[in-house]
Amino acid sequence: MLSQEKMKVLVVEDNPDDITIIKRAMRKSEMKCDLSFARDGEEAIDFLWRSKSEYEDAPRPDVILLDLNLPKVKGLEVLAKIKKDEKLRRIPVIVLTVSEAEQDMIRAYDSGAASYMHKPVDSKDFERLIKTVQDYWRIARIPSE
Repeated sequence: MLSQEKMKVLVVEDNPDDITIIKRAMRKSEMKCDLSFARDGEEAIDFLWRSKSEYEDAPRPDVILLDLNLPKVKGLEVLAKIKKDEKLRRIPVIVLTVSEAEQDMIRAYDSGAASYMHKPVDSKDFERLIKTVQDYWRIARIPSE
């Protein structure tokens, strides 16, 4: 990822409060981002595979922030589909969840998650977490395709 480029981030999250915190944290960062949002697992799949006309020009994300507890299609199912797809599997997927269940963490890593992070309850801690994630992926090498 080149520092002058905008990082394209797909946020798959159904909680409006968490979306607000993520937007705020990304705006405060030195790294500029193009944010896209999917509010459930089905919408994330449509976005990534451009399977509906409204997503035919959807950008390929550099990083995906994925909640596990999603309506329609659960986050672990979305993750598994991404990692089985030849064109999408190299996109780093960071699981951001309230789940502290060891089994969820194991399943996420076994399915190819780049990281598993617990969402802090405090909004300032959540903002710091998002900034840390963003700083890490700003300097990490990410293949473009």
